[in-house]
This record gives sequence, structure tokens and C-alpha cells, in this order.
Amino acid sequence: MSWFGWAGIVICAGIALVALWVRLAPSDPARWHTMPEVERDADLPGGAMRVIGAGPEGLARLDRIIRATARTDALAGSVGEGMVTYVTRSRVFGFPDYTTVRQEGQRIAIFGRARFGKSDLGVNAARIDGWLETFGQRG
Repeated sequence: MSWFGWAGIVICAGIALVALWVRLAPSDPARWHTMPEVERDADLPGGAMRVIGAGPEGLARLDRIIRATARTDALAGSVGEGMVTYVTRSRVFGFPDYTTVRQEGQRIAIFGRARFGKSDLGVNAARIDGWLETFGQRG
């Protein structure tokens, strides 16, 4: 086999290892089930923040919408606790994004962020805005 053949095998193996790590890397709730102060809507390089008026049952309603999203599971928290963190994985490579949602009186604060990379290419903002459109807060 030529040098190029071996190089191709090494490159493919490296890509496979990275893809495997992305899919199997553990999600530590102590690291991801956190929430900064969210005062206003903001699009960030690796995520997004949103604030909405939602009423006392807002978190329960939004939780149902989020849990119906493909490739999305709860990581930590509960509606009863007033804060839930979800993991949504991309379709092809399984990149995890984390979204924390917290009920604060009559409002809900949402913080979505990517785990890997510096930019999420607007994916978290689009996902959150889609949830809020279904909720009746955007559109």
C-alpha cells in the first residue's frame, strides 16, 4: 500500500475517533445544569439567551414542547424544581447542545449553548425560537 493509502486510513480513523468521542462523551450535570443571569434576548457566538413572559405554568408547557423535539432528552432538573437542562444532539454527528430553562416568577429564562466549538452557526437560537413560536411567543 502506498503512503497516501496509509495516510487516508489514519485520517479516516482519526475522524471516526472524534465522531465517537462526540457521541459518547459524558454530560456532567454539575457543569451543564447551570444558568447565568439572563436579562434580555441575546445571540451569542456559541449559543443564545431568551426571556419570555410565560405565566405560572409556562415551564410545564415549554417542557412538553421541548421533550417532543427529536434527539432531545432531559439531562437534569425538573419542572417541579423550576429549572430543567436538556441535551439536543445533531442529526449526523451527534454534537450535543445544552439548553437550560428556568421559571422565574412570571417569566422564563432560556440559555442554549454548544458544547464543542466556538460557534454554533445560529443553531441554538433557531431551535429556541422554534420552541417559542410553538409556545406562542414568536412568529
